[in-house]
Amino acid sequence: MKIAYQNKDVACKTFGEKLVGKSLKVYGLNIPKIVKVLPTNLPAIQANEFRIDNLFLLEDGTVAIIDYESAYKKENKLKYISYISRVLERYKEAGELEGLKLRMIVIYTADVSRDETEDVYDVGPLQLTVESAYLSELDSKDIMQRLQNKVKAGISLTDEEMLEFIILPLTYKEKERKRHAIKDVIDLAKGIKDQQTSLFILSGIVVFTDKVIDDETRQSLKEWLGMTKIGQMFAEEAAVERARADAAETRADEEKKRADAAEAELKDLKQKLKEFANL
Repeated sequence: MKIAYQNKDVACKTFGEKLVGKSLKVYGLNIPKIVKVLPTNLPAIQANEFRIDNLFLLEDGTVAIIDYESAYKKENKLKYISYISRVLERYKEAGELEGLKLRMIVIYTADVSRDETEDVYDVGPLQLTVESAYLSELDSKDIMQRLQNKVKAGISLTDEEMLEFIILPLTYKEKERKRHAIKDVIDLAKGIKDQQTSLFILSGIVVFTDKVIDDETRQSLKEWLGMTKIGQMFAEEAAVERARADAAETRADEEKKRADAAEAELKDLKQKLKEFANL
């Protein structure tokens, strides 16, 4: 049972609201602080467009497109170019294209090392430069130990530590190790006394680990979230989506009935005109 996209959107909203004012430097990204989380429902250029992971407005006025990858593929650069095109299209439609500066940022899980990748994609008339972060360069063991000590002691976490908490499962190589790490991090997050901090971390885990989480762990996370504020938001959002779907179905039924009635009236009118013509 996968977390539905609308539920992930709720997690993104919850996570994003708390992310404002924070820096991603702890991940190895030398970029300004986030000042606004932007919607990722961008204009589609093609029907099979991939979904952008995150879109942020930064303190220096630039817009950061962020994608997470567990493997390096040169052809992914085409996907990034598509993302950029869609962001540009949105700003063009809003009349805000002038002066827009973008950053294409890729955060690689521990499965990818710096020497395996290339940040520049040059095809002559177009050159794409990617800003990369490598979670393989973070010390998983040290981060886990520090976080365990602070949570057990009931000490508040810093902004940097909360972000380390969220990304920690992705600092491990291979899916199996990530799965175990996700479970360990979720269990540790349950011990955080401050509900808002726990909510921020759990929603961040939903957002960041969506591509690697397995069904069993996802279900465990979903059950735990069901007992929290974000779980209630999931339920409320699902109810709203169901209501919208029901309303749309009702409107479709009513439109079909009106169309059938109009067709019947037209058929009856044609018959009467035919009878009148034969008099």
